[in-house]
Amino acid sequence: MEDKTNLYDVLKLENQLCFPLYACSKEIVRRYRPFLEELDLTYTQYIAMMVMWEQKEVNVKSLGESLYLDSGTLTPLLKKLEDKGYITRKRSKEDERNLCVTITEEGEKLKERALHVPNQMKQCINLEEEEGKHLYQVLYKILSQLQQ
Repeated sequence: MEDKTNLYDVLKLENQLCFPLYACSKEIVRRYRPFLEELDLTYTQYIAMMVMWEQKEVNVKSLGESLYLDSGTLTPLLKKLEDKGYITRKRSKEDERNLCVTITEEGEKLKERALHVPNQMKQCINLEEEEGKHLYQVLYKILSQLQQ
């Protein structure tokens, strides 16, 4: 009978690239929580607002693509942001099938209150600038390959 010890090494948790990615993601979101609670936002609401602060108006489909979120996740998230007064949702006049999201004045004001969040998170994660840039490039390389 052959020794299968090495054969099963591929199933060890320590040999999985996906596990540290998962664990880091979970821990980073956990570290965001106290900063975002001050803004009354969840992490997913925060990243949606980041897109809104940048683009001001976007259709739901492209917002979902930007955030890698499906409509089942995006719809309740946008409803909550609308309930908070940060965005409005309206059907496009050109094509009624498209739902447009627009930032409100309150949503713009929230941007000022959120300015401290990136620096606070930077202090939680002690990476050199070059390490951060490299990690960013590698993660986006993985994302782009997974989208093919």
